[in-house]
Amino acid sequence: MHAPLAVYTDLDDGDDPTVGMGLLRANGFEVAYAQSRDPDVIAAAARDAEALLVGYAPVDDALLERLPKLRIISLLSNGSDNVDVEAASRRGIWVATVGPVASEEVATHAWALTLALIRRLPFFMGSGVEHPWEARPVEAPRRLSELTIGILGLGSIGRRYGEFASAAAHRVVAAQRPGSVPVPGVEMAPYAEVLAISDVLGVFLPLTDDTRGLLDAHAYARMPRGAHVVNVSRGAVVDAEALLAAVDSGHLAGAALDVFAQEPLPASHPLLGHPRVITTPHVGFLSDATDAEYVRRQADAVVSWRTSGRPDRAINRLAVRS
Repeated sequence: MHAPLAVYTDLDDGDDPTVGMGLLRANGFEVAYAQSRDPDVIAAAARDAEALLVGYAPVDDALLERLPKLRIISLLSNGSDNVDVEAASRRGIWVATVGPVASEEVATHAWALTLALIRRLPFFMGSGVEHPWEARPVEAPRRLSELTIGILGLGSIGRRYGEFASAAAHRVVAAQRPGSVPVPGVEMAPYAEVLAISDVLGVFLPLTDDTRGLLDAHAYARMPRGAHVVNVSRGAVVDAEALLAAVDSGHLAGAALDVFAQEPLPASHPLLGHPRVITTPHVGFLSDATDAEYVRRQADAVVSWRTSGRPDRAINRLAVRS
């Protein structure tokens, strides 16, 4: 009997698959690494694969058609917007995520970005270099204890961010969504009201058909003048062009973004180096604890599927038996 084949598509530059590969081999898998996001390369490497371990490579129905033996897709993320989950379900292929591995890290990163915006750190970090040491921003930093913090998305990350915010801000309000669980110190309100009253808006939404481009020019216009936007969820939730226009017009005081619709951003992108926009390169998840844990849990989902027939942290139901 041949060992089942598990194929890695791609990983971040800093990720080491050794732990995951070792776990798979210890549980009877043959392991290969395509090292690509190109569908042709993946199709060739995974033609006989039963398990596909995916980083950021897009996996659509056309690619799945070329992988007739595939039974599970395991993602190196808690998001699944790069995979056609419906097509996978229809073909009897499980899709699993790593779950909320880095909720603490991402929430902490979002809160750090929030404080940096409120305290005008981008301006002050240029003191003595970009402008005179004694120069002050046009608008002085506002007092945190007098601000209202808005939250879109009360999953594990949004909840943790709400805990940070409720300990420091005047008021914390989250948009009501189906299934939202209240957080102590966080009020619930309709989406439109959250936009209208938030001095800082933290975005923690998954990317779906409903949330793609949700924060557009109309949404920014409904926010208070001088407000800030912080996005650590998915880049395409935010209309970046409209966001830039709102910041440049002075309606929004600034923004902080860790995620982008296109990654990496080209060096010429107007977001990079903008005096009132903080950008970080999708590192909200990063800590000394998370790197190895992501890789381990990705492989562990495949092992649990082989052991029980259903992977841990599966996000879909199968239309046909695998």
